[in-house]
Amino acid sequence: MAHDTSSDAQDRQDQVFRAMSPEQRIAMAVEMSEVAFRMAADGIRLRHPGYSDEEVRLTGIRLRIGDDLFRSAFPAGPVLPA
Repeated sequence: MAHDTSSDAQDRQDQVFRAMSPEQRIAMAVEMSEVAFRMAADGIRLRHPGYSDEEVRLTGIRLRIGDDLFRSAFPAGPVLPA
């Protein structure tokens, strides 16, 4: 249980999740991932306002997968500060 969540709130959340279909849980997970990716991109843009959309996208990928795998996947891609 999260330290900032009451046991009543946690119990209610558990009930809601158990009542959801697998498809609903997957849809929620995908939506949460998309929100997290947008938030990360917003953070990159705040730190690097001059980055193009492609540079933001590539920097986000590099942050998620690490430098070594990024360089393997995008050998010609730019290595930009995150």
